[in-house]
Amino acid sequence: MQSISSLSETSRHYLELEEKYGAHNYHPLPVVLNKGEGVFVWDVDGKRYYDFLSGYSAVNQGHCHPKIIATLIEQASKLTLTSRAFHSDLLGEYAQFITNYFGYDKVLPMNTGVEAVETAIKLCRRWGYEVKGIAENKAKIIVCEGNFHGRTSTVISFSSDPSSYKNFGPYMPGFETVPYNDLNALAVALQDKNVAGFLVEPIQGEAGVFVPDENYLRKAKQYCEDANVLFIGDEIQTGLCRTGKMLACDHEDVRPDILILGKALSGGTLPVSAVLADDEIMLTIKPGEHGSTYGGNPLACKVAIASLTVLKEEKMAENAAAMGKILRDQLAAINSPNIKIIRGKGLLNAIVIEHSNPEAAWELCLALKENGLLAKPTHGDKIRFAPPLIITKEQIEECANIIEKSLSILH
Repeated sequence: MQSISSLSETSRHYLELEEKYGAHNYHPLPVVLNKGEGVFVWDVDGKRYYDFLSGYSAVNQGHCHPKIIATLIEQASKLTLTSRAFHSDLLGEYAQFITNYFGYDKVLPMNTGVEAVETAIKLCRRWGYEVKGIAENKAKIIVCEGNFHGRTSTVISFSSDPSSYKNFGPYMPGFETVPYNDLNALAVALQDKNVAGFLVEPIQGEAGVFVPDENYLRKAKQYCEDANVLFIGDEIQTGLCRTGKMLACDHEDVRPDILILGKALSGGTLPVSAVLADDEIMLTIKPGEHGSTYGGNPLACKVAIASLTVLKEEKMAENAAAMGKILRDQLAAINSPNIKIIRGKGLLNAIVIEHSNPEAAWELCLALKENGLLAKPTHGDKIRFAPPLIITKEQIEECANIIEKSLSILH
């Protein structure tokens, strides 16, 4: 592991401040960033890096996209927050824009991704009681092993990762876990008449970019329809052009009954999330029954419109599809014995590291950092490669060379 003492005095200063005054709930790479533009970020010593994490896909449009930043600055100088006690001139405009954009009747605006997940859970349960007719407090939601939907106390209650749930109990009931990518297990679980919803990531991101079998999503949606169960698509990380389509569900022409969005909805500028559904579901929640002080604030509304507009104007889905294929082909061409698996869709990709050293993925990420590319391991042996969607073919090829060079440390 790279020693902090090998870093510059400036970098050490900032790391020591965090260590002393900040909670120790993350284990970041030892790099201190202070500037971003496009596919690049710079550290406090002026060194430039390719960003291959993109803020966990919150920066799909690239760092500090000029149109998004101009919108942010313009609106920030006029009006940022009214709360939902009053109307603003932007909430209705945004609601019309995003519902037309994705083809739903209504939107419920929130802030963080996990708030949107919590909102979807509440919506699903309310629909289960008031529309499906499930007996009070009996509603169940089916979830998948290996899921990552956030870290609130409800959401960790159905995590299968001990680092998320251990010693944070007691846990919220009402969830049943089935294996991901297992239609037979889903079919069995759906036989329970108390099931209101199926919450799923179209591709499991935090689990290491686990792409399900072809037609898994389409068949799962059909199974849900047959059982009168809501299909809840968590597209917080996989959506907004990341996988080569506007939504990852679009690869199989699946329309979630409840759609959850976040991360790149603001182009990485501030927390903005959204839950979309049709009237039969959304209007089961009445005034005073759910909300958020910042949800739907004017600044978020204006920025989200700009962020969504940029995705289509600059054909980022198409670029993600093309560049993702080049990246996977380039990684395969390296033919490294230390790359066990290459998987992904669009520009959401991962490699699984094969090595006797359990710290090999971390050490490879340190080597990548030294060579000018930032990526982060997940679940020990997996490394995500997810650059901003504006990356070019020449840049992909340069990054593949950096990855090949860095792999030499594992020999």
